[in-house]
Amino acid sequence: MAARRVFLVVLDGVGIGTLPDAGLYGDEGSNTLGNMAAQLGGLKVPFLTTLGLGKIAPLTGVPAISNPKGAYGKMAEASPGKDTITGHWEMTGITLSRPFPLYPKGFPEEIIKSFSQAIGRGVLGNKPASGTEIIQELGPEHLATGDPIVYTSGDSVFQIAAHEEVIPIDELYRICQIARDLLQGEHQVARVIARPFMGKAGSFTRTTRRKDFSVVPPAETILDRAAAAGIAVVGVGKIEDIFSGRGLTDSYHTGDNRSTFEQLMVLGEHLDAPALVFANCVDFDSLYGHRNDVEGFAAALMTADDYLQALAALLRPDDLLIITSDHGG
Repeated sequence: MAARRVFLVVLDGVGIGTLPDAGLYGDEGSNTLGNMAAQLGGLKVPFLTTLGLGKIAPLTGVPAISNPKGAYGKMAEASPGKDTITGHWEMTGITLSRPFPLYPKGFPEEIIKSFSQAIGRGVLGNKPASGTEIIQELGPEHLATGDPIVYTSGDSVFQIAAHEEVIPIDELYRICQIARDLLQGEHQVARVIARPFMGKAGSFTRTTRRKDFSVVPPAETILDRAAAAGIAVVGVGKIEDIFSGRGLTDSYHTGDNRSTFEQLMVLGEHLDAPALVFANCVDFDSLYGHRNDVEGFAAALMTADDYLQALAALLRPDDLLIITSDHGG
């Protein structure tokens, strides 16, 4: 029997082993769940354990039970690259032939010069960096000059940080759209990301008004097909940003894992129409993965385990819950 409601929940960056191309990215030996479980002496995720997590790969503290309640397995991405966009697009039907560009030494001078001229401001940074660290480093200069902070990471991203009292949020979004329009062809990064922050020197903090300006999907996805067939397609978290709004009939732009799961609970209880509910839980990657925060990652995973169990309790007989990840090694 076909499922009436499908809840597709992506635990962003929660990997369980490397792919053959890991060496291209310096990720040999990566195993997010495996290494984390070993370092902490075990993971406590009882609900995911009952679904068969321990049957996928050896994980300290997660037994391979004999009769799991769920179907389980490990997927290998066919597309080159290892980023959020590539992973989400592939699970909806788009396989890329080449990876999005990376900038381990910062962006070319011609890109920065063109961007600076287009926005009428200077540019600070232009290097790979932790988002929380670079605003502490360059925040005071940003306050003094009004110039936005540009940085990248191990992903294909052009990130623009600005204090909300220096560059108002709507202006930051406009600047990001300029960057998105500029970054085309060989420099078509997967995402331009607005990274607003507040506070004073020494205690700057990022706000929840992040916004992603993603590349438009180059082909039809299952979201487009479902919406065309009259099925409700609901994005939760940054799904709308990942697909540039394409194929969604409704969207809830939540700011963190907790609000994402709380919105899923509301939908699980009250959504009555045939639907595909597609959610991204970003904190694993943005708050813990990029910072190698093992304890924070594990705590977030245990919280997610509780929420997933509660969501499963709201499933109706013809519903389907899919728990997966987009990348992560």
